[in-house]
Amino acid sequence: MGARVVPSWLWAVPPVVVLALVFLYPLALVVQQSLTPENGGGGVFGAYASVFASHGFREALGTTVWLAVGATVGCLALGFALALVIAFVPFPGAKGVAKFIDVFLSFPSFLITLALLFIYGTVGMANGVWSDLTGAADGPFHFLATPWGVLLAEITYFTPFVMRPLLAAFSQLDTAQLEVASSLGARPARIIRRVILPEALPALAAGGSLVLVMCLNEFGIVLFTGAKDVTTLPMLVYGKAILESDYSAACVVAVVNIAISVGLFGLYRVVGKRAGA
Repeated sequence: MGARVVPSWLWAVPPVVVLALVFLYPLALVVQQSLTPENGGGGVFGAYASVFASHGFREALGTTVWLAVGATVGCLALGFALALVIAFVPFPGAKGVAKFIDVFLSFPSFLITLALLFIYGTVGMANGVWSDLTGAADGPFHFLATPWGVLLAEITYFTPFVMRPLLAAFSQLDTAQLEVASSLGARPARIIRRVILPEALPALAAGGSLVLVMCLNEFGIVLFTGAKDVTTLPMLVYGKAILESDYSAACVVAVVNIAISVGLFGLYRVVGKRAGA
C-alpha cells in the first residue's frame, strides 16, 4: 500500500494561519476601531470625518509628505554621488567602505540620531567648541530640533539604502563603454550623464521608492531629535493613542498611513523587479 500523498495546498495552511493571527487580525482590529467612534455619533465614518477635518491631521500629513520627499531627494543626490566615488574612483579601502554600507543598513535609526545629537545637539560637541572659543554661554547650533534637523538625520540614515542598489548596478556596468567614451574625448560629466546615469535609473528608482516608504513611517528619528514642532503621521498616532487616549482617531491616522505605505510599497516592488535590486 503506497504512502498517502498530502495535498500541496495543505502546506500553505500553517503559514497562512500564523500570518492571520499575528498580522491580519490586529490589522483588522485597527480598521474596526477606526470605524467605531468612541462617542457613538457621526456614523461609521464619523471618526474619519472628524480627523480629516482637523488642522492637526492636515498639518501632520503635509509635514510627513514633505519630509519624506525631501529626504528621498537628498538621499538620491548624495547616494548617487557617493556610489560613483566608491565604484569608479580607485582609492585604498573602497571595498571596505562598500562592505561597511551593508553593515550600516542594520543600524537602528535612533543610533544615528543619537550620534548627531552628540555633535550638533544643544549641549553637543559643536556648541561646546563654540563656547570654549568665544566664551559665549550658548552655541549657535540648534537646528537639530527643527524640521531641517529631522531632514538631515533622515538623509544621513537612509542614504545607504540608495547606495546599496546603485553599487550593485554599477558592478554590472560594462567598463568597456566607459573606456570607449573616454577615448572618444567625452568628459567625466558627459560620461556620467550619457552612460552611467541611464544604467543607474532603475536602481535609483528602486532605492528612492524604498526610502520614501521608510521615511513616511519613520518614528524614532523624529522622536530622538526632540523636534517638538515636527508632527508626522506616526507621531500623531502616538500622540492620539498614548497621550490623549483617543484610540479611534489614532486608528484612523494609522489606516491612512498604512494605505499610503502599502501603495508606495507596491510601487517599490514593481520598480525593484525591473531594476533587479
